Amino acid sequence: MASSGIEVELLVRGHSDVGEVAREVKASERGTAVAIADLEWREMEGDDCEFHYGDGTNEAQDSDFPTVERSRLQDMLCLLGLETYQVQKLSLQDALQISSDSVRNWAPQAPRDLPWTFLRKLQALNAEARNSTTVVPDMPPDARPVEKESQVEEIVYWDTADDISADIYSFSELPTPDTPVNPLDLLCALLLSSDSFLQQEIVLKMSLCQFALPLILPDSENHGHTFLLWALRGVMRTWWAQSPRGVGGLREDSVVLPRAPTFAFVRMEVSSNSKSQLLNALLSPGHRQRDCFWHRDLSVGTSPREIADGLVEISWFLPSGREDLDLFPEPVAFLNLRGDIGSHWLQFKLLTEVSSAVFILTDNISRKEYKLLSSMKGSATKCYFILSPCRGKRNTNLRLLGRLLPVLRVDHSHVLVKVSSTDSARFVHRLRSIVVHVARSPCKRLSLEDMAHAARKLGLRVDEDGEECQRAKGQMERVTGATRGALRLQGDPGGTGAQVDRELRQAPWAGGPAGVLQDFITGLGSPSPGEKQYFLRWMEWGLAWAAQLRPRQPPEPAAALRAKPGVAADASEPSRAEPLGLEHFLREMGQLYEAESCLVEAGKLPAGQRRFAHFPGLALELLLMGLPLELVDGTTLSAPLRWVTGLLKELHAHLGRRSRLVVLSALGVPGTGKSTLLNTMFGLRFATGRARGPRGAFMQLVTVAESFSQDLGCDHILVIDSGGLIAGALATAGGRFELEVSLATLIMGLSNVTVVTLADTRDIPPAILQAFLRLEKAGHMPSYQFVHQNLHDVPVPGPKPRDRWWLLEQPGDVSRATVQADKQADGLRTLADLAFCDPEKLHIWHIPSLWHGVPPMACVSLGYSEAIFELKRCLLENIRNGLSNPYRSVQQLIELVRQL
Repeated sequence: MASSGIEVELLVRGHSDVGEVAREVKASERGTAVAIADLEWREMEGDDCEFHYGDGTNEAQDSDFPTVERSRLQDMLCLLGLETYQVQKLSLQDALQISSDSVRNWAPQAPRDLPWTFLRKLQALNAEARNSTTVVPDMPPDARPVEKESQVEEIVYWDTADDISADIYSFSELPTPDTPVNPLDLLCALLLSSDSFLQQEIVLKMSLCQFALPLILPDSENHGHTFLLWALRGVMRTWWAQSPRGVGGLREDSVVLPRAPTFAFVRMEVSSNSKSQLLNALLSPGHRQRDCFWHRDLSVGTSPREIADGLVEISWFLPSGREDLDLFPEPVAFLNLRGDIGSHWLQFKLLTEVSSAVFILTDNISRKEYKLLSSMKGSATKCYFILSPCRGKRNTNLRLLGRLLPVLRVDHSHVLVKVSSTDSARFVHRLRSIVVHVARSPCKRLSLEDMAHAARKLGLRVDEDGEECQRAKGQMERVTGATRGALRLQGDPGGTGAQVDRELRQAPWAGGPAGVLQDFITGLGSPSPGEKQYFLRWMEWGLAWAAQLRPRQPPEPAAALRAKPGVAADASEPSRAEPLGLEHFLREMGQLYEAESCLVEAGKLPAGQRRFAHFPGLALELLLMGLPLELVDGTTLSAPLRWVTGLLKELHAHLGRRSRLVVLSALGVPGTGKSTLLNTMFGLRFATGRARGPRGAFMQLVTVAESFSQDLGCDHILVIDSGGLIAGALATAGGRFELEVSLATLIMGLSNVTVVTLADTRDIPPAILQAFLRLEKAGHMPSYQFVHQNLHDVPVPGPKPRDRWWLLEQPGDVSRATVQADKQADGLRTLADLAFCDPEKLHIWHIPSLWHGVPPMACVSLGYSEAIFELKRCLLENIRNGLSNPYRSVQQLIELVRQL
């Protein structure tokens, strides 16, 4: 403690760098570090201590008013109905359950609806999710208004008499009945009530909507703040990277890994200029305004923050390779501290540690501000001021600023003045020039992992430091040194299911799993469900990092981040090596289970000596945790019958009385958005993109809330995503076509409803058309929805009857050739001839383009989100009204797998 006192004394006298103090503080001295920040601020206040900064949320003030601070957070949680999730956190599975709200789109009726409305819209990638922080007065259910784009402001109403803990003090600090809840308060309350995996999902969806992401989460209740490294680790972004040799290419990585220049924007005392609006202008091209950071001029943005002060947000600019769009030539990170730096001194210290430059917005520099900023003496971080000087204080500001600039070793070029008469466009242009200049000069370049290291030294908690998370990471590191050769039962990409089965029957049985697979199984066998989930996430990232490809050189940089529909490799060419993924480890487990089952059936192994009979149970746990499981082997396009049957039997035993299943599947050619569509509808985790898209078929389980299962008519929905089917002239060439027909027949035969994604509204993939014909012959009447997504940013009108008749009656050349094989006595048959095709029903959906703008800075378009929600609502309504095939039990599903 003696050394800490010396550091505080040196800092107060102006002889120590903030960074030098931070490096002396160990991670285990978190309480001491917080106390140091408290003492520093109290000393800097000096004889001005009668003036208080901010709203009292800093650590120094918490000790003076602990009851008020605790009641403020607790009252906000009670208001939002989240108080019950402080011990048992809200899980990802809870948030993804299908309920009655999944088929309705009405405004929330009470504050307790707000978190669920926000989660529902965020799952649907709705760019207006932050606008759903308002409610309307209670009214009869049949009079509930539907949300419309024109609804700009709605009002929060609630009855404080319902809250017995409300008193005059806490009520006066919480939003009043005519003030909506601040979106940042809602976000902080929701994150504080969520487990690590739901936090990760929330942050991932926010990134796809181009919202600024939470980096430091304040928690006034427990007098601590959390650096959200784990929550951000799952955010993967793709951008155009220029190599030192001048050769550019696309790079895909987690946002926590790359080192980039970072610029922090903070407020000191009062500023007439909005940081968030300034940051949005800085990140926006001239023709399109982006609202990454929520600000006061947005809908419900003027409501005061109650628990979100101290929040630090982060956003990035990522280049696309187009000079007319790229504001900066490399990735640049921007940080935004909510609240005054005097009330959040610890966060400000961290920002000065990790940033290349800090921009301080203020209207006034008094003696107190001078003392505060003098503590940055000797810091390597460049400091810039954005002033909007108050009238009558010009001379005082200039005098103190003149004394401060030499202390910070900056000149008057670091002082910018922005008043109401300032040309905003020119001011933003000047700011960008400063950012580019600093980024091109030698400056700090830190990754989020580096920032987390600095946060630990300052005493902040890092969410990734938990014991379960770290044990799971260690187990992942033992596994990820594996090569493909370590998994010895993987099928030949060119082989068939029968060939693999023969190899397994003929191969000499050599005992148990290989060492790498055994390490993987050990990770799955953890008694802690949380540690098991951490292990799976670490495995996904570890394998992805190990398999990263070199930057690609796209012929069209502007469109390089877009998938191209209907493009397939020549079936005669050898397949490119598939990156090692979790599915390969689970496939290996399935092959071991299959081989052992064959030996038992052949009488070569007593049933009592089975060693792998528990493998389906392990796989089921992963399915229940939300991991996609392989139904059809992606390399051989064959279904391992015994493995899938064993897995379904385990599922039947686990579900018990709630075993009514509806199977929903998606089929189509590559690049038509199948996986993204399913992920957006149900919050699933199917792999997306040309490099990691599904091969074969994968399944995930979605739970229906018990309160809604009777109304919907099922307890769970089993969602199946398939690999892309070959289209074009190669579709009917070679033996792969027959395998794809079998794949489509199996998936559609198992399904109650199938979504068929089309690259061209005038041609159905031949394998799907052939599967339709086979299923009709077998007496199966599939329910289906055709989906055509606009991939070229061209306005597409809504579905018209003529479009439907064209698809049903006029097959394309390839489809015509395929159907020719099934000619009947009455001539060439078309899809319209099939008994289950009704052109009068809405079976074709036109979905707008996924992106609004050019990736990577594009957000998901509002039209796409709304269209997907309508499609989801239609599918669920069809299930509820019995328009789809009736639900199946797991036992019936097992029998169908055997038949098909």
